[in-house]
This record gives sequence, C-alpha cells and structure tokens, in this order.
Amino acid sequence: MTPEKLRERLARFRDEAVQLDIPADEVDRWIDMVRPCAVLSTRHDGPVAARFGGPALLPAGTPHPPFPYVASIDLAALPQASTDLPLPCDGRLLLFAWPRDNGDLTNHGAVVYVPVGGPTEESDKYAWDPHGIPEEREVADAFPRGELRVRTEPSLPYHFEVELPDGSLEPLPGFPHAEELAEEWEMACRYLDLRGPLHIGGYADEEMVHLDPLAGLVLCAVGQASTGDWGGGEPVSENVEDWVLLASWSPDLGDVEAGSSVHWAIQRKDLEAGRFDRTFATVYWNP
Repeated sequence: MTPEKLRERLARFRDEAVQLDIPADEVDRWIDMVRPCAVLSTRHDGPVAARFGGPALLPAGTPHPPFPYVASIDLAALPQASTDLPLPCDGRLLLFAWPRDNGDLTNHGAVVYVPVGGPTEESDKYAWDPHGIPEEREVADAFPRGELRVRTEPSLPYHFEVELPDGSLEPLPGFPHAEELAEEWEMACRYLDLRGPLHIGGYADEEMVHLDPLAGLVLCAVGQASTGDWGGGEPVSENVEDWVLLASWSPDLGDVEAGSSVHWAIQRKDLEAGRFDRTFATVYWNP
C-alpha cells in the first residue's frame, strides 16, 4: 500500500484528533510516523498468507526451538509494500513462542526461515517440551489453528511516553499531546477495523501500554546478551533505532489462558542478513 493510501485510511483519525483541540500540525507529524503493517486474520478479504498451527516443517537438520510452534508465514503471499521490513521475497517464516510471562527477562520465542525448495523435516509437536509437563502442553494445545488472510493497514504508535535516565517519564519528544493521540489511535483501530491476531511489522501494542514495548524488548535482549544467555557472543545494540518489530501475536486461547501479547524483534542488520536466529521475543501476560 502506498504512503498516500495509508494516509487516506487515516483521514477520519485526523479529523477526530483535530476535534480534540490537538494542533493540526502535531496531528500531521504523528501521522508522518505511519508504517505499513501486514495484518493477518480470519476475515474473508485478502489472500491466504499464513496459517496458525499445522505441522512444523523445519529445514532438514534444524532442531526444534524450545518453544511451541505458532504459525507459518508465506512471504511470497504478502502484498508488495505490506510492510517496510527488508524481508526475503519468498520462503516461509515459522514463528515459535511461549505466551506466558515466567517472571524473568528471558527470551520467549524464536523465528526460523525456511527457503523455497530446500529439504524439510516435520518436527514433533512436543519437541519443545522434553519433560512432558501436562499444564504447559495444555496451553500449547489451545493455540489457534487455521488459515489467515492478509491485508495491508496503517500502523501508528500505541505508546506515548519515554523514560528518562533518572527514571521519570515524559511525552514522546515533539508531541505534547502524545497521550491523547495514542488514545485516539486506539479508538481508530476499532472504527477502522485494523485489528488482527497476527501482525507483521508496524508498531508494538499491549494492554495498558504507555512505553514502547520494543524498547523494553531491546532492554531484555541486551541484558541477556551481557550474561551470555542470548546472542551467541555477538554484539547486540542497545539503540532501539537499530531494531525492528518483526511480528506481534495476540493469542486467543479460550478458557485455557489469560490474555497476552507476544512480540518478536530483530536488529535490522540481522534481518537484512537473514539472521533470523538472532530474533528475540518478549511477552506481556495478564494472568
């Protein structure tokens, strides 16, 4: 979707924000931060581009990540310019995640790239749980199943504050009405029907968000790298601008699990190099 088309979708958001007595130039600068986002859902419009569940077909010889399998993304089926990410033009991305907060800052997921034409092997669905913990398998068994269709939608920040070195908070730089803009954007997501359970690209969202979830993810990744628990000893940037949000998932696990939000992110240089093993994931869980 072209930038012009994205902005057309935001015409009502702009009108509603200006009616809140937010200066028009500030609203327009907020809209200038728009990103295209591939929204995957069970709606009937758009091509099939992903699937929740099904067999996890990993490249031959690739071990199953230590997380349950979530979904497969067909990169060739994503519409042109549906994201601003430097993704491969074909092949599949397999997403893995554990949608519970374990009370720590560890990695909660993984991404595996499957090139077109390469040999694959079906992984055992419980390969991530060698100890056979019934409660954990019950959660994974509740993961959704079925085809997902893609459409391109605009994405704007859901957060409205930044944390200063002394721990205090202030509005996003240059946006004194950031909180009102973020709240109006939350409303716009409803009346423009921008939601979907799985997003590729865009901005990160979670319940009661006020700081950028991507910034929190980067903090966790840097911390894990500093202790040697993630990153393979390679440099990990603490600059959020060096990272991109790869995917977001809002699980609907019925009566089995409370709400959560999963975010997978990667350093841009690693994405450009196809280093999907360098993906880090966090989860916000509301038990």
